[in-house]
Amino acid sequence: MDAIILQILNGLDKGSAYALIALGLTLIFGTLGVVNFAHGALFMIGAFCAVTLNRLLTLSHQVVDETRTDFLGNPLKVDIPYVQDIFGEAAGATIIDWSVPLAILFSIPVMIVIGVVMERGLIKHFYKRPHADQILVTFGLAIVLQEIIKQLFGANPIPTPAPEVFRGSLDFGVMLGFDPNAIIYPYWRLVYFAFAAIIIGAVFAFLQFTTFGMVVRAGMADRETVGLLGINIDRRFTIMFGLAAAVAGLAGVMYAPINSPNYHMGMDFLVLSFVVVVVGGMGSLPGAVLAGFLLGILESFASMNEIKAILPGIDQIIIYLVAIIILLTRPRGLMGRKGVMED
Repeated sequence: MDAIILQILNGLDKGSAYALIALGLTLIFGTLGVVNFAHGALFMIGAFCAVTLNRLLTLSHQVVDETRTDFLGNPLKVDIPYVQDIFGEAAGATIIDWSVPLAILFSIPVMIVIGVVMERGLIKHFYKRPHADQILVTFGLAIVLQEIIKQLFGANPIPTPAPEVFRGSLDFGVMLGFDPNAIIYPYWRLVYFAFAAIIIGAVFAFLQFTTFGMVVRAGMADRETVGLLGINIDRRFTIMFGLAAAVAGLAGVMYAPINSPNYHMGMDFLVLSFVVVVVGGMGSLPGAVLAGFLLGILESFASMNEIKAILPGIDQIIIYLVAIIILLTRPRGLMGRKGVMED
């Protein structure tokens, strides 16, 4: 039972990332009808927003510390971050320690601007083009963004630590009545799952309970009719593209301590996220979230040694096998709408 619970936790962790990326993908496809293969790059850029803020906060200058000497007895030069000069040593150290959560505030405007520029500058010209053209141009854009990040930050992963208070592990089993150390799980992965749940809930609440969201949902169902009512639906869809980019960026920011950011991490998640979208049903937001968590849990169980001993390599193909089975039995996916991608 403890192994099952641990794999469920691992699955929720992976599923959170899949669900967040797939949610943004589905928002873009549902509103604009665009198959955006650059969405994984937005996830990557979000992770590097966390890296960038951490580097900005740790910019420092050297001062001579008379209380410390080298082996020759000379005073040592030490690096003092500018943020400590501004806010004080204790407060400055705390700000640096919490750079990843603070990167949430930093990344939101950055990702919205990137999303709007991407949509207005390139993607709007492909609205009425075939989906194959959209895939080619957005995939090319993803490669360009990936190479830019590689040039700016290098090819090696960049460790980006979580706040010190979240660097340990929780004895989750004790909370459920198991023996101590039966189920040990990292704090930050639990934080990531809670964060994903909040973001997903916020997106659904925004679409369900705000006037803006209601207009967007109406536009997703019948764009022409909404336009005839005198509503500038194109402007609202552009804003939604920016918000979808922000969702992907936030997923990347909070994932940085789990998987050290590198220039190809967007591609690593992109294909899996598209499988999630297809399994959930193209254009279905609840389907994307449901499929994200479902496939994350299945992938986690398939990675167990007991399963791999029976079916070697199953953890590498389980998601694609499930996708094949679901699409053979439900061609529109779990919660897909009639007419989507069927023309």
